Amino acid sequence: MLKTTPVTTAPHASPHAEGVSNDEFRAAMSRLAAGVCLITAHEPPLTAQTADGPRGEDVGMTATAFMSVSLDPPLVLVSLREGSRMDDLLAEQPLWAVSLLADHQLQVAGRFAMKGRISDRLLFADLPHVRGEVSGAPLLSGALATLECRTENRVEAGDHTLVIGRVLTAALPSPDGQPLTYFRGRYRHLGQ
Repeated sequence: MLKTTPVTTAPHASPHAEGVSNDEFRAAMSRLAAGVCLITAHEPPLTAQTADGPRGEDVGMTATAFMSVSLDPPLVLVSLREGSRMDDLLAEQPLWAVSLLADHQLQVAGRFAMKGRISDRLLFADLPHVRGEVSGAPLLSGALATLECRTENRVEAGDHTLVIGRVLTAALPSPDGQPLTYFRGRYRHLGQ
């Protein structure tokens, strides 16, 4: 017989109509190990031209809710918090990129996961990266893999938006590296 351990919650945790509280759900899902990636996009300039030419701004966010969806055609999915800067940007900008982070890129993950952080321009300033030829978005040097995508579909799902993208390019900058993972609320190295 399978033995299960109930998830204990704080006294203030109130269940939804279906019976599970936010704390119970969060505790259960923290047991699902996930790879960590950086989702990036280039926000077009507000005006058509600046003195230096068109600039715009690079935007990035750490994500663990990312997965492959289909091989033919090649599709991926990322879950974005509704109303976040990335969700708003990808509602307008169909081209974006993904860098699958290696275990030595822990600081990158933390940097782009901060709430109330400084401008993304400063966050990208000292990160080695190349600009995607198709998306114009930053692709991190040293990442296990990089993808450039075009949004095919957006699906509202509770307090998140599921963005399904067609993969336009794929590269393996550091194919032999180890992945950065996220488990029980912390970034981890494989095998820990």
